[in-house]
Amino acid sequence: MPDLEIRNLHVRAGDKDILRGVDLAVGGGEIHALMGPNGSGKSTLANVIMGHPSLEVTEGEILWGGENITEADTDERARMGLFMAFQYPVAVPGVTVTKYLRTVLNAHRASRGEEPISLRDFRQTVQSAMELTKVPEEFTRRYLNDGFSGGEKKKLEILQLAVQQPSLAILDETDSGLDIDALRTVAEGVNTVAGQQGSDLGVLIITHYQRILHLVQPSHVHVLYKGRIVKQGGPELVGELEAKGYGWITDEVDAAAV
Repeated sequence: MPDLEIRNLHVRAGDKDILRGVDLAVGGGEIHALMGPNGSGKSTLANVIMGHPSLEVTEGEILWGGENITEADTDERARMGLFMAFQYPVAVPGVTVTKYLRTVLNAHRASRGEEPISLRDFRQTVQSAMELTKVPEEFTRRYLNDGFSGGEKKKLEILQLAVQQPSLAILDETDSGLDIDALRTVAEGVNTVAGQQGSDLGVLIITHYQRILHLVQPSHVHVLYKGRIVKQGGPELVGELEAKGYGWITDEVDAAAV
């Protein structure tokens, strides 16, 4: 059974229908890429998986480990093991990265009926995660994303991924705006966390660029267009899209709709 299963999902934002019948399944240890032209609904899908309150599910369901979570709150989904790295992470002046990470870890521990993490164990956990993802130690003393460059924000997202050890990571255009060095650092972080011994991390990478998919190779590739997944394949599909763009797919879909 897949960890995440989306069945015939229809989603509306305000009075606009965005998703129009999405089916998608992501299992543990799998890396999925969701691609498509701008405005296809990729970020909407990421946000609705995490339970964004401004989005209305009008039909279909979202299952996590076989449990229907379509109506679950965002914090419930996070405690269940879903994680999202944002395209534009929000700055929180006055809250240090250390304080934030410890609060998140303790929230997860509380949901499992565990005591708060000791300061010693917390320091060891964060230190190990920083070494794993090659994030500088000075990050932890700064305020959350406050004054961070775009690349630093994305690196911090990967540090959070390493610290939290979720079951599913949704990376919403994490490659957006990164130079090649920052992109490589982020990709290596994802690969390292996913490749840890015993890791069963499922990954959903949402992007309209191919470059990150040369560094984090997906096992499954999906193309979203006009709110539906219209093409699926393996990593070879990335090469086709790089060579031919989306036009050959969108033209077929539009012609079939006439």
